Amino acid sequence: MKTAILLLNVGSPDAPTVPAVRRYLTQFLNDKRVIDLPWLLRKFLVNAIIIPFRVKNSTKLYLRLWTKKGSPLIFLTEELREKLEQKQKDGDKVFAAMRYGNPSIKKALKEIKSEGFEKIILVPLFPQHAMSTTETAVTAAEKRIKKLGIKAEVKSVEQFYDHPKFLESFVKQGQKYDLSKYDHVIFSYHGLPNRHIEKCHPGINLAVCNCTTAGIPEHGKKCYRATSYETSRLLAKQLNLKPEDYTVSYQSRLSKNWLTPFTDVTLDEKLKEGKKKILVFAPSFVTDCLETTLEIGVEYGDEFYKNGGEKLQLVESLNAEDHWVEALNEIIKDQTTA
Repeated sequence: MKTAILLLNVGSPDAPTVPAVRRYLTQFLNDKRVIDLPWLLRKFLVNAIIIPFRVKNSTKLYLRLWTKKGSPLIFLTEELREKLEQKQKDGDKVFAAMRYGNPSIKKALKEIKSEGFEKIILVPLFPQHAMSTTETAVTAAEKRIKKLGIKAEVKSVEQFYDHPKFLESFVKQGQKYDLSKYDHVIFSYHGLPNRHIEKCHPGINLAVCNCTTAGIPEHGKKCYRATSYETSRLLAKQLNLKPEDYTVSYQSRLSKNWLTPFTDVTLDEKLKEGKKKILVFAPSFVTDCLETTLEIGVEYGDEFYKNGGEKLQLVESLNAEDHWVEALNEIIKDQTTA
């Protein structure tokens, strides 16, 4: 079957300007799977409070992130798309779209429809499932497919946090550094509100759930906290790290009622323990972006050094590395050929 592979990532503003950032934040934060409050409350909170107070600061951050090629998230995803397409058989094609902003899902699917593909494979580029990433991206694509009247067979790649090739790719990134020269390793994941976990898994008690130590719990394999800890355990095993050698933490929080421990707090705690050289992996991101390059590499780094740290090194994400292209191609085949 003539197949279209659609890579789905989060997105970025079109430019590091206040109007562009406002448009992006408006689309992003009004998503009910991102801020899961009642419609009226969400609209008021997002459009009357959050965006007016955040847009200028967010614009300054994007200005620091921007390169001559534009937003790293966009051009790195495009590089990945180009390389992945070279791996496909004749007639198959790879597209890339952002859940928020451009290139849009609508534009990509219109092109897919016009070229008459018989099969569409949706590939959300999020290793661990969350309703604010994987779920919203796939749902948006499926709705647009239906609205456009596309009759192709549709399949989706699920989370791939435990796929051997994904793990191998991150290990290769980490092996660019001599782990013996660092006092500690942190696996930092994008944070989520606790209520997201509780909403996806009714009845769960995060205070007593043992998913942080005992693997994937009974309440399901799509628990973001469980899969992030499992990702870390699997990576640590391949990196020959003992449990005391690494810590799992969460970044980008908006309130204290988000998944803990927080990455910035963890860095402070490790410093107090005398661990002044720390290597940081960010295994919930396959593409470097604001949260990796700037939040960890610059903001956390500045604070770390100010408090007496000697070395804070971010392990680059998978981006468009050749080994990641090979890995992703195999992940897609493994999950969609059955």
